[in-house]
Amino acid sequence: MKVILLQDVRKKGKKGQVIDVPDGYANNYLIKNGLAKVADAGNMSELKAHNKAKEKLAKEQLQEAKELKEKIESDSTVVVITAKTGEDGRLFGTIPSKQISQELEKQYKLKVDRRKIELSENLSSLGFHQVPVKLHPDVMATIRVKVEEQ
Repeated sequence: MKVILLQDVRKKGKKGQVIDVPDGYANNYLIKNGLAKVADAGNMSELKAHNKAKEKLAKEQLQEAKELKEKIESDSTVVVITAKTGEDGRLFGTIPSKQISQELEKQYKLKVDRRKIELSENLSSLGFHQVPVKLHPDVMATIRVKVEEQ
């Protein structure tokens, strides 16, 4: 019997896959527990429509990420952050990804989730820094951050 999996089933397949299983296993376990539904014509067309919508959404997200990358990496986009410094020019504390995200939104109205900013360690010195951002699994951008003395 062919069934469409509604959830991941261990050793059988992932959600959305169409698999062929014995009738008893399908009826008595998969369908009964809501893990699958019969792969008839109506359910198959519903699955195809769902997959098309998923692909369209993925393409839109990729396009949005590419557009955001262009805005972030344009020559005019430099995030300026002021911080208190000591006599020797070192910062009091550090500048975390959350602060970079907030300043980017405040200065340029570009919203980037702080968890997407990939800092190996917080910024702790004055000057220009190149900060990598993973906007999408296929799109990486670089934010230019200038840390100035307050």
